[in-house]
Amino acid sequence: MKDVTPSTLIRGSGLVVSVGATALLLWLYAAQPATLAEVRGGLTSSVGLYRIDAQAFAEGLEHFRADRFAEARLAFTRADPAQRDANVQFYTAYACYRQGWGRFSNNDALFREGLAALDRADAAAPEGRVKVDDPGLRRPSSDLLRAELQRGLTREWSDFNPLRVLRERQ
Repeated sequence: MKDVTPSTLIRGSGLVVSVGATALLLWLYAAQPATLAEVRGGLTSSVGLYRIDAQAFAEGLEHFRADRFAEARLAFTRADPAQRDANVQFYTAYACYRQGWGRFSNNDALFREGLAALDRADAAAPEGRVKVDDPGLRRPSSDLLRAELQRGLTREWSDFNPLRVLRERQ
């Protein structure tokens, strides 16, 4: 075996550091994380170590089921700061839908926020769509919820129907 000189060791470690830094920069460019939590979450999820805060998620579900949707969304954000968990993002989208739904008009900003959360949920789901087993939800899959959110963002003649005020929130 050949003797390793200090200069060879320095060059080899420099190459390893350079390749690692290049890989990190390429990942940052591709993922474009907005916060440090998203950076940490993206790196940990890429190696399979990302976990949500189960207590914050349970708290969010408690708020969600009590129709306190703003509080639920805050708890879901605490539970999944990197926005990488499909179920948490699905419930975030559903909370946006329920908070933004109105008898006379919908809150388009919340509906768009819900669609963005649903996109993240579908991207994180192994099958490309989320389906939850929750009897309290009338739209238990991301496909059904997406259709409802998109319907709420479109303007059509049925929006001016006076009987629209009798419809039920999903």
